[in-house]
Amino acid sequence: YNNSHRLRIKRQRLKTITMDSSQTDIDSYTENLIGTLLAIFGNALVSISLCIQKYSHMRLAGAKDPRPFYCTKTWWCGFVLTVLGEGANFVSYAFAPLSLIAPLNAVSIVASSILGLIFLLEKSRPKSFAKNYGLSFFGCVLTIGAIYLFVTFGPNSHEQLKAENIVKHVVAWPVLLYLLVEIVAFCLLFYFYKTHHANYLIISLLLVSLLGSVTGITVKAVSSMLVLTVKGTMQLNYPIFSVMFVCMVASVAFQARFLSQACKLYEPSLIASVNYILTTSLAIVAGAVFYLEFKNEDVLHICLFLLGSAFCFLGVFLITKNRKNPQTFEPFVTMDMKGVPTIHDKGLVDFNGSFTYGTLVNEDGVAQ
Repeated sequence: YNNSHRLRIKRQRLKTITMDSSQTDIDSYTENLIGTLLAIFGNALVSISLCIQKYSHMRLAGAKDPRPFYCTKTWWCGFVLTVLGEGANFVSYAFAPLSLIAPLNAVSIVASSILGLIFLLEKSRPKSFAKNYGLSFFGCVLTIGAIYLFVTFGPNSHEQLKAENIVKHVVAWPVLLYLLVEIVAFCLLFYFYKTHHANYLIISLLLVSLLGSVTGITVKAVSSMLVLTVKGTMQLNYPIFSVMFVCMVASVAFQARFLSQACKLYEPSLIASVNYILTTSLAIVAGAVFYLEFKNEDVLHICLFLLGSAFCFLGVFLITKNRKNPQTFEPFVTMDMKGVPTIHDKGLVDFNGSFTYGTLVNEDGVAQ
């Protein structure tokens, strides 16, 4: 009787453990799904909002009586959508792993490209469109497939990031070693950036990506503690919340500064692709080291996730490959002995013919 009773108790315990494990898996899948959908929705909304604001600026540039951009309804509509999109992105870090949310920034690039391709398709012939923008279209398809891969096979970690858990992660020796390596690398890059005037693209964007990994770590911690506070578990009175919040604001500010400096020296399309690749790679490493997001994943899922990330990097590179900056036109006018004006663009382009006084409009037709 005692043996059968013990066996019955063991079976009940095993059944309880199995049910708890399955319930944990269901909760983890549900939260990952919520975070993924929020990130996709937020990035798509940000892309649409930027297009609306761009449209507002273009209308103001062609208007006879230009007004400040903040006096237009379209610009404010885009601004509100930007705030909503960034808010959705911020909340998504509280539900899904950092390694899963970070690559989803590609959704914004794909959405912008699709909107641009639709506009260009209406303005060009199918043959010329396929010739000029076929590579970008293939990049969009490849990136969408890659997003499906790393969403499907991404980490499925389920941990409520309370203040106590975040402190345990911070004081763990792998995290301390990772932060030490990152600080040393940042100091060396910043030294070359300042003293040797090494304004190379890779140095600027490595500084941005190193700060971006810190931003990802702190954003996930702050977002998780805020969501838990909203649910009823107060987390804002812990010192770790203040530390993470200050680090988040500082890393975002310096990240924007280095990125702005890079935009002054290099093409935005090149910056977009290289910055996405570097920032996403370091964010995945940060999630794996700091939050142990791949601890319970098998080798097959990790390999498929990395394969999806590689395809996503290639797709983003192909999308931005055909984008070029328009050349700045800085003309000056010269007059010959007969009084015929000629417009020059730094001596590279000449426009000959008669012009209306006070304008740069060629009435006789100008070769491109």
